[in-house]
Amino acid sequence: MAGSPHTPHAEAPPTVVDVLVVDDQETYLSVARYVVGATPGFRVAGEASSGEDAVRLAASLRPALVLMDINLPGISGIEATRRLLAAVPDAVVLLMSTYPASDLPQDARVSGARAYVYKEDLAPDVLVAVMAGELDPGF
Repeated sequence: MAGSPHTPHAEAPPTVVDVLVVDDQETYLSVARYVVGATPGFRVAGEASSGEDAVRLAASLRPALVLMDINLPGISGIEATRRLLAAVPDAVVLLMSTYPASDLPQDARVSGARAYVYKEDLAPDVLVAVMAGELDPGF
C-alpha cells in the first residue's frame, strides 16, 4: 500500500516474567518481593504461604517462575513442586531453604525443580540465571 509505514523489524514488546513467591514467613516473602521487584523484567504475580495454596494459585496465574520454600505448612514445597509442575509444566521452580544443599531431602533432587538456592543467596542475577537455564542446579 502506497504511503503506509513499513517496519519489518519492529521490536517485540519486552517479556515480563511473572513470579509466584511461596513462603510461610512474612519476613522472607518481603525479601523475595524486594528481589523480584529489583530485577528488570520480573514482577510478583502472586504469593502463597502453603504448598496447597501454591498449587492452586499456579494453576490460575500460570507463572513463569516459582520461588518455592521447602518447609511449608501442609504439603512440603517438594510435594507442591511436583503437583504444580503437573498442572503448569512450563513453570520453572526454584527451591529455596536455609538448609545447605548437602542437607536437602533426597526427593528435592527429583521434584522437577530446576535448581536450589540458599535463601540468603537469592538475588536478581539468580533469577535471571535460573530463567536462562544457566544456574547451577545446586543439588
